[in-house]
Amino acid sequence: MNQNEVNTAFEILLEEIEEVFNIISKEGEDVFKTQDFDKARYLIESGERLKSFREKVRLLQKEWQSIFSGRVKASHRKRKEKSKLKKGLRTPEDEFKIPILEALIELGGKAEMKAVLKKVYSKMKDRLNQYDLSPLPSNPKQARWENTAQWARNTMVSEGLLSPDSPRGIWEITEKGRNFNSVSRS
Repeated sequence: MNQNEVNTAFEILLEEIEEVFNIISKEGEDVFKTQDFDKARYLIESGERLKSFREKVRLLQKEWQSIFSGRVKASHRKRKEKSKLKKGLRTPEDEFKIPILEALIELGGKAEMKAVLKKVYSKMKDRLNQYDLSPLPSNPKQARWENTAQWARNTMVSEGLLSPDSPRGIWEITEKGRNFNSVSRS
């Protein structure tokens, strides 16, 4: 197994974790409707543990990539970057950061998720591959890229780029997010 195959394996694992998270979320909606709050608490705890596990996998993936970053010849790096976007692999979360921040700034600093995603799509449509545009197996009404953008948002909240205190369904940039966007543009 070469380093690209291991990276692909990480992507598949992250995608499977996202599917489980979507199942937990859907189940959570159902138990709130039935007011089974004990089950809701259990699902919230499971979701938090899964989120923590997912972050550990992402860190392992980054560590794996860093092991080879200095040892792979430039010509191999170019080929690796091209292969990342082949069918079967989603666009990485990190590529959504700047488009999300730009969209929020254009929308006045905060907006409903749907409005943000609409702007993000217009900024990224040329970078999204066929795999990104396909629906999630766990939610055929949602495109894979939207799910990746939502995970990127969660990561950005953890990094302090987006506000953790926004009402449900509202995304809001922080001062740190504005500064990060400014630095990234220069």
